Amino acid sequence: MNYIKAALIGLIQGLTEFLPVSSSGHLVLAQRLLGINMPGVTFEVFLHVGTLISVIWVFRERLINIIKSFLVLYKKEERARFAASSDRRFGLLLIVASIPTAFIAFLLNDFIESAFGSSLFVGIALLITGGLLWVADTLPGGNKDIAQTTALDAILIGVFQGIAIFPGISRSGATISGALFRKLDKRTAAEFSFLLSIPAILGGALVEVIKISRDAAGVAMDWLFYLVGIVTAAAAGIFAIRFFIKLLLRDRLRTFAVYCWLVGVFVIIITL
Repeated sequence: MNYIKAALIGLIQGLTEFLPVSSSGHLVLAQRLLGINMPGVTFEVFLHVGTLISVIWVFRERLINIIKSFLVLYKKEERARFAASSDRRFGLLLIVASIPTAFIAFLLNDFIESAFGSSLFVGIALLITGGLLWVADTLPGGNKDIAQTTALDAILIGVFQGIAIFPGISRSGATISGALFRKLDKRTAAEFSFLLSIPAILGGALVEVIKISRDAAGVAMDWLFYLVGIVTAAAAGIFAIRFFIKLLLRDRLRTFAVYCWLVGVFVIIITL
């Protein structure tokens, strides 16, 4: 039964991490409405490892090119090509966008933790997510590729990701909405949003790993339980990323907006 629970929670995490419906919000709801209790922070960290694997797998070619574009700095003869590299620009903009996210997370950490204990907060936040998606879907298509994306664009997208730390605000929905508001074309917006999740997920996981290493030294762990969660979250995440990009390119964000509104209203009704 424990392994079924691990698979179910991994499925919820993998799907909702990348679909614009808020993974944190759905995990809170799963615990409260379905009686699914999270086994602890350690398991949450492993779930995030699963979703990290999924985004790295889907965008592995772009990531390899970004890494290569920075590695050529060690070769003088390659530095001129490095300066004109779109992959290098992509990597630098991801770094810039990660700064406001980290700042917001640090500044609002205590308030964020209290928000996770409020179903009403999750319901209201889901309504906000739906509004962001609806407005973003009604905007005329942008035409900025990564070469035309500015540092200001990256900072503002990073702010949107920082706001999405709150449960009920979708990270992918917020960042893609922010990118569309800044007139990025939809494919670039999707790629930037998902790649931007890597430092966010990795940073959050590292913080929790440090806490776990202090508090759980010598504690026995059921590694198969964690492996089931990781594999399920990774597989569901790969499906969710590819599925969402297809819908985004077909102007179907409003489908997710309606879903967020329905779930948000339902949560508010049962909470009051």
